[in-house]
Amino acid sequence: MDNSGKEKEAIQLMADADKKVKSSGSFLGGMFGGGHHKVEEACEMYCRAANMFKMAKNWSAAGGAFCKAARLHMQLQNKHDCATSFIDAGNAYKKSDPNEAIKCLNAAIDIYTDMGRFTIAAKHHISIAEIYESELVDIEKAIAHYEQAADYYKGEESNSSANKCLLKVGAYCAQLEQYQKAIEIYEQVGANTMDNPLLKYSAKEYFFKASLCHFIVDELNAKASFYILMAYSVPVFCSLTYIFLLKQKLLEAHEEQNSEAFTEAVKEFDSISRLDQWHTTLLLRIKKTIQGDEGDLK
Repeated sequence: MDNSGKEKEAIQLMADADKKVKSSGSFLGGMFGGGHHKVEEACEMYCRAANMFKMAKNWSAAGGAFCKAARLHMQLQNKHDCATSFIDAGNAYKKSDPNEAIKCLNAAIDIYTDMGRFTIAAKHHISIAEIYESELVDIEKAIAHYEQAADYYKGEESNSSANKCLLKVGAYCAQLEQYQKAIEIYEQVGANTMDNPLLKYSAKEYFFKASLCHFIVDELNAKASFYILMAYSVPVFCSLTYIFLLKQKLLEAHEEQNSEAFTEAVKEFDSISRLDQWHTTLLLRIKKTIQGDEGDLK
């Protein structure tokens, strides 16, 4: 469908809105009043123009129009509408200019935190983190925004949402070889979920990931984490003993510096529960710590 006509209409609407804003601050506008009303009308016109630009798939123009509306809403002290317009601008810019999208989302976050709306602010920190993940490929900044989101969720007692953010941080920290931080996160989330009857069976996965990170840092820590987990968690994981059997085989193979036995243990686990890329990467790093091994997991 041809929406070029909508784009032309939007451009004209933007020009008309600009004129209204200009006239609202003029001498005559101030003398006869109505300046406030004109600004409100201009806000509405900018938003209408932005939606027309969206129909024409001119995402940068749509983002710019929403930003103009946001600034006018702030002038009118309409904080909620201002934040909403910045979010709309950010969503439009996501499709054309990730950096501008982040600026708009950060502007909205500042407003929401000032209003005490921390759960909404956390949601938009996640949006920023996802942009850094997929568009700008800056994992360190993605981690920072996931951590901030988790902090806000914790403050609002949204522990499940906080844990989801922390697990993203833990996964990236392990990939970046920040193993101690990853261990702390996985053990913390694992301990938290152990107390929840609906989530406690997920804890075995988090403790297992912590154990893999321990393995790379220090074999003694890996052994300690394994036996502590066995001592306190067997009642929860009684139907999942293959996790412990695998850990035991991994430990024995590593202690014996036996890369073939290590590979066989990994294959055995993979046949029961398919390993994803994260697990494969960590297990390969562990295997490479076996003296003289430079191979893969095949």
